[in-house]
Amino acid sequence: MMEKVQRFGGAMFTPVLLFSFSGIMVALAIIFKNPMIVGNIANERTVWYGVWSVLESGAWTVFNQMELLFVIGLPIGLAKKANARAAMEAFVIYLTCNYFISSMLEYFGPFFGVDFAQEAGGDSGMKLIAGIKTLDTGIIGAIFISAIVVWLHNRYFDTKLPDFLGIFQGSSLIAILGFFAMLPIAFLICLVWPKIQMGIGSMQTFLASAGTFGVWLYTFLERILIPTGLHHFIYTPFVYGPAVVENGITKYWMAHLNEYAQTTTPIKQLFPQGGFALHGNSKIFASPGIAAAFYFTAKSDKRKKVLAILIPVTLTAVLAGITEPLEFTFLFVAPPLFVLHAVLAATMAATMYFFGVVGDMGGGFIDLLAKNWIPLFANHKGMIFTQLIIGLSFTLIYFVVFRALILKFNFATPGREEDQEVKLYSKKDYKEAKKAGTLGDVAIAGANQYTDQAAVYLEAFGGSDNIEKVTNCATRLRITVKDEGIVLTDGAFKEGGAHGVVRNGTAFQVIVGLDVPQVREQFENLLALGNEHQIND
Repeated sequence: MMEKVQRFGGAMFTPVLLFSFSGIMVALAIIFKNPMIVGNIANERTVWYGVWSVLESGAWTVFNQMELLFVIGLPIGLAKKANARAAMEAFVIYLTCNYFISSMLEYFGPFFGVDFAQEAGGDSGMKLIAGIKTLDTGIIGAIFISAIVVWLHNRYFDTKLPDFLGIFQGSSLIAILGFFAMLPIAFLICLVWPKIQMGIGSMQTFLASAGTFGVWLYTFLERILIPTGLHHFIYTPFVYGPAVVENGITKYWMAHLNEYAQTTTPIKQLFPQGGFALHGNSKIFASPGIAAAFYFTAKSDKRKKVLAILIPVTLTAVLAGITEPLEFTFLFVAPPLFVLHAVLAATMAATMYFFGVVGDMGGGFIDLLAKNWIPLFANHKGMIFTQLIIGLSFTLIYFVVFRALILKFNFATPGREEDQEVKLYSKKDYKEAKKAGTLGDVAIAGANQYTDQAAVYLEAFGGSDNIEKVTNCATRLRITVKDEGIVLTDGAFKEGGAHGVVRNGTAFQVIVGLDVPQVREQFENLLALGNEHQIND
């Protein structure tokens, strides 16, 4: 069950990767349309204003179509076969469900306690999705329907029908099954969701009133669950869903950013819900403190090699907001440090919130700069300086505390290992390993710089015979094996450049980094080649 939940959480990250660039583009458009920042050139009805309005309209795409992105993205990560067809099936069946909901509310609205005559949006509880006026179930409804379609696809896609019904098999069969499955599901959604919407409204009120403690608990859970891969379930309903504000913090923030930028009223007073998107501060301010502690506690003869490892993973954390490559360098060798990291990250966010810092700050420094600091600086520089002072103070706290604990308990953080050389493995190393026979006889068409890395992992997993499932999330290659007993030690994976390995029975997560989609592609190519050789043999 844990493996399935982890795979589900990882699949949800597929569409989330699109939000960072879109958010930056929306923020830039807002900046360049603000006369207070760029002058009269940004007045309405100027060419400058028109050009940036066009760019902004395109940048809003992923925010305005979030439901469809999650509907399509989930099968890409979860379907066991024919992923592209599964995505198409999910899209069609999701729209079918919404057409059913729309018609049920149109003809039987009073029975469900819904006034269908209201305009979509606002407090109506309804939304236009692909032109369909339906209940606003947000990404929760999208994920729920898409998960049902993935189950139908995995179970029935290969079902063989009699020849005279052959036209109805494959994707057509899934669409047929989905059509009839959506009738009772649409009815249940009409019956239950309006009540859930009322509950969500109550939860919003509670969390907003929970204040500093609510922000602390939210941030702590978001960090501490990273090793399990379940942290997606913590932040997604807040940042992209309706947990504290309609359509999620990210979309709401971008929609009101221009308004916030032009007022001198404290933003915490206008948007207290923005406290639930401060978790990115630990990525920006904690990472340098952690890296510095590792460097200054490493053995003097290994510091140069440690620095070569720490610089790229720290920059990735600070600039892009992807912290797993750094965090997994110490998670397994010093779990207490990771728990402390979660506590300090939560305390940092809560402290910032207490002193009036709010916004959409879940990503890295690039995200923070474009979506917060630049547009807000003119009228909210006090909040920005407060954030900076608190953040840098925690950088120092991280360094001092981590360094003290590493030395006191002699944690084997990078550069302090007794029996393992600190090493970065290059393509040359992989080729030498292959020549030595450690990777087997591997040669495939379309091989690239990721092929050797994938070959290391495949060999470490016991070869193609031992692979059951292959998926990935933003930074992890997720593998289910048939026999975990023949999987090699973590050191074998680190020879391929992995930052760490999470083991849970037959379910494994190899921490690869941002190259994981390319590595997975080559891994599957090698896997297919191995299976082909078995058939030929």
